[in-house]
Amino acid sequence: MVMSVIAPKRSSSLSSVFSRVGGYYSKKRCSSQFYPSSSSGISSSSSSMVIDEMEDDEDGSTMEMVQLGADRTKNVLILMSDTGGGHRASAEAIRDAFNLEFGDEYNIIIKDVWKEYTGWPLNDMERQYKFMVKHVQLWSLAFHSTSPKWIHSVYLAAIAAFYAKEVEAGLMEYKPDIIISVHPLMQHIPLWVLRWQGLQKKVIFVTVITDLNSCHRTWFHPAVNRCYCPSEEVAKRASLDGLEDSQIQVFGLPVRPSFARAVLSKDDLRVELEMDPDLPAVLLMGGGEGMGPVQKTAKALAESLFDKKLEKPIGQLIIICGRNKSLASTLESKEWKIPVKVRGFEKQMEKWMGACDCIITKAGPGTIAEAMIRGLPIILNDYIPGQEKGNVPYVVENGAGVFTRSPKETARIVAEWFSTKGDELRKMSENALKLAKPEAVFEIVRDLHELADQRGPLANLPYMLTSSFTSLI
Repeated sequence: MVMSVIAPKRSSSLSSVFSRVGGYYSKKRCSSQFYPSSSSGISSSSSSMVIDEMEDDEDGSTMEMVQLGADRTKNVLILMSDTGGGHRASAEAIRDAFNLEFGDEYNIIIKDVWKEYTGWPLNDMERQYKFMVKHVQLWSLAFHSTSPKWIHSVYLAAIAAFYAKEVEAGLMEYKPDIIISVHPLMQHIPLWVLRWQGLQKKVIFVTVITDLNSCHRTWFHPAVNRCYCPSEEVAKRASLDGLEDSQIQVFGLPVRPSFARAVLSKDDLRVELEMDPDLPAVLLMGGGEGMGPVQKTAKALAESLFDKKLEKPIGQLIIICGRNKSLASTLESKEWKIPVKVRGFEKQMEKWMGACDCIITKAGPGTIAEAMIRGLPIILNDYIPGQEKGNVPYVVENGAGVFTRSPKETARIVAEWFSTKGDELRKMSENALKLAKPEAVFEIVRDLHELADQRGPLANLPYMLTSSFTSLI
């Protein structure tokens, strides 16, 4: 990369610029290290600059600036919060896809900047969220009352002003070339910080929406470089909220690359997971916290999947209890008439989904997207008002599953799928596969890589130099 810079008439002017970024220069040649050592692991030598004096032209002398570290490792800062498991899962999926596609070209940092750098209420969002979703009417009220733009804009502007220095410190510590938000409350404040720093042209800022259909309006900010939408429904909402077509990309929800790259067959997986090789299997999930009517549904399934006349099971059950150790202990202590496996928090869900024939879960977007990749018909048994409500018609109206809150009705449907309505099960499996977008996370990181390649010379300047120049302009 080569830039020509008009030399100032007085050397003191250029000297003051370089003194502000910690470098030095001489008349004939200037070499300066602009990156101090940091937690990102980028060495200062990788971003050295050399300035060579060139011949005078009509306007005076010019200087050619050559960045020797143009191919340096770029820092990607992913902003997330553990308000529900989906945001971290998407962040980790993006990190893994970057590593698989581009190796050490990118240094990926996943951070909850709010928790680490700010005070109440931002640093307490996780606890507040868990409390409100347990009292769904309270969460519904909060979700819908803050949806109007004038309300959440005023609220976030006030918080941004109060915690400006803390958020700035949290973002600038990692010297990001790309910032990715996977949370609806992490657009406005970081974008204001970039504007205050004069870094909009250097730092690429994108939003990856992790809700499949209905989503809060704080997801949409007109200043982002990209808004990655998981569905056409979300893309329409983004357009209505003022984003340009050039900013919107519809790739799908980012899920772990292991779902897209898995190669084991169902038969092989059942052998590995010590399941019955012949009986159809239903996967019952309670989310990361093991919530919902898991125990009642498991009991109903144990009854419906046992043929009393033949005195043998017609199916098997896998129960994922998440972090709910009490639930897992209770279920493990029971005697079952059918084959049952009780599991805690699982990091290899692609294997358990791949080994099963259908799934019972609440309407979390990540689980739905993963189940579709595996072609699993879905029985939705609950949803969080607001962001998850729209996932129900998304599944049902596309013929990929059904919705019922009744454990007995759930058990009846599964028993029919495993006996008299096998054709319905296969059709729903086909519909789920049609909606699946296993390559979404790779398409997102490839598009980000293209955006990084398209940035102008200013984007390749080290942070301290860029900040100094932009403050002078």
